[in-house]
Amino acid sequence: MKIFISADMEGISGVATNVQLKKNDEYQRFRRLMTLDVNAAIEGAFKGGATEVVVADGHGNMSNILVEELDERARLVSGNNRVMCQLQGLDETFDGIMFVGHHGREAGSDRAVISHTLAGICVGEMRINGKVVGETEMNAGAAGSFHVPPIFVSGDDAYVAEVKETFPDIEAAVVKTGVDRFAAELIPPARARKLIKENAEAAVRKASNIKPYLVESPITFDIEFKGPQQALMTTTIPTVEKTGPKSIRFTCDDYMTAYKQMWGLVIIAMSATNGVLGEVNA
Repeated sequence: MKIFISADMEGISGVATNVQLKKNDEYQRFRRLMTLDVNAAIEGAFKGGATEVVVADGHGNMSNILVEELDERARLVSGNNRVMCQLQGLDETFDGIMFVGHHGREAGSDRAVISHTLAGICVGEMRINGKVVGETEMNAGAAGSFHVPPIFVSGDDAYVAEVKETFPDIEAAVVKTGVDRFAAELIPPARARKLIKENAEAAVRKASNIKPYLVESPITFDIEFKGPQQALMTTTIPTVEKTGPKSIRFTCDDYMTAYKQMWGLVIIAMSATNGVLGEVNA
């Protein structure tokens, strides 16, 4: 049995504020905690019957996990030049996908710790076929196009509740309780890792009974950006239409095409935040 892990950092045990995720002395502590949470999920997956595990580092520049401390049974996708964003390496050969250390969507609970949707600098809200989604639902739809079911999540309680609205049967490890976007009630990471391991094991054991998340085609993305300049520059792609000063829409025939286009548009929007040629020398 082959398991894919998409790992983020905001939902890792011990994390309560984004200062801990910036490149400073604090960050070095928390990237190790990220690695240990991922290792707990890997251990649980193998204990539940997995024979192969691939981990995609999906936070920030996507090179946070300490490979020298990673469980030696797993493989790691690291680095940020990716067509598939947080899912690089996923295909139809996998039997389940886990989301370790993920977080709530921006347009969600006011208690979700460090909530945002994919790129906090530019994305305000994202809808797929009219449904507001966070990163987990969006990525689960892509996994569903490969017939890979979402089987496990870990993060704060508000995030888990959000995900269970769409996936009521998913296994989950609540590793902290949200107080505010930048505050949380924490449990010791060792206890959190025990929860992750136990629930990841349970998830793998029942993976064959969980259905993939299939989104009906055609696929329409509506994205509300934080600035009008971000929305405008995405219309350099001919299939994109503006639906408001800061909002755009596009439709594709299949989910993976739509997913890749969405990621490309977010890249454009990020680059347009302060002007796409703002730092290019004449």
